[in-house]
Amino acid sequence: MNPVHCVHCGGLLSAAGHEKCRNPRTALEPPRYCPQCARRMVVQVTPTGWTARCSRHGETSSSGAVTTG
Repeated sequence: MNPVHCVHCGGLLSAAGHEKCRNPRTALEPPRYCPQCARRMVVQVTPTGWTARCSRHGETSSSGAVTTG
């Protein structure tokens, strides 16, 4: 499934104004919003990586694995 929403601000990717979302600093940050439904995700950051969980679309992690919940 292709992402519809920005993972940093939750806005539509088709809308203008994502310049602040596309910079080297945000590339290192975990996603805060689900790319499918724009819900705020539960994010856990550890020294070895991060996990982000959407209540509808499951969990993703810095290792790239996606699990549905």
